[in-house]
Amino acid sequence: MTSFPILFEQIVNGLVLGSMYALVASGLTLIWGTMKMLNFAHGELYMLGGFGLFFGVSYFHLAPWMAVPIVLLVIFILAALLEKGLISPMLGRPDWDVGAIVVTLGIGIFVQNFAFKFWGGDFQEVPYMISGTTSFLNITLAWHRIYILSLAVIVLVAFWQLMKRTRFGLALRATAQDIEAATLMGISYRRVYMATFGISASLAALAGTALAPIFSVNPWMGSGPLIKAFIVVILGGLGSFAGAILGGFIIGISESLSVLFLGSGWKDLICFALLIAVLMIRPSGLFGGKEW
Repeated sequence: MTSFPILFEQIVNGLVLGSMYALVASGLTLIWGTMKMLNFAHGELYMLGGFGLFFGVSYFHLAPWMAVPIVLLVIFILAALLEKGLISPMLGRPDWDVGAIVVTLGIGIFVQNFAFKFWGGDFQEVPYMISGTTSFLNITLAWHRIYILSLAVIVLVAFWQLMKRTRFGLALRATAQDIEAATLMGISYRRVYMATFGISASLAALAGTALAPIFSVNPWMGSGPLIKAFIVVILGGLGSFAGAILGGFIIGISESLSVLFLGSGWKDLICFALLIAVLMIRPSGLFGGKEW
């Protein structure tokens, strides 16, 4: 019989993992809700976040807390430039969304192979943001996991406020709802798209920096989170931030508990079974049709 401390620790682990899935999925949701496109390079942006932290700590000897904001800024600029140079020229063309999928797939493959050539295929260790553990009632929790969960809550709340209560959020929602009307109101949809791509990439990179100390970093580390993020987005409902957040926590906790009770080999099967079950009841997802 599973003891309460072990069960509690696994639930916390599920919340930690789910919060990161929610961050990555929120980035995908942002791009879909605004640009109506799928970014298949999103996992590699997650990977670059982890490698960026490793590079800053190992080569420039920065403290992790100093390296993270620098990494996020670099990823934001890089993603905005990629949107400007590769995605933006296709806008308005027939089947541009299909072209965007091909381009982002190409970007993902390029970044993955670049990371392999530059850093090699070995797993690289990254120091914890906050080392050590804390204990209460026979429950032991790592401070880094508490940091991850706290960070995710702060970022997701701030992101929600950005979307709902700022001029940029208003411009973004206006562009998503009616691009022609937004343009007539003086909103530059191309700038909105650049910022959208940059913010989305930063959310993925932030998740990469947070989980890098736990899972280590390697050129292929983004594939799993990308698949899980797509599951979360579909489960929660395309274009729904609330769905991305709730779906992330559902998948994270489901994975953690399935590992505890069934074994690690069952976690992916449970996730897909959960997705299928939800779609059978609600084909559009938990919050389908409720964008933003």
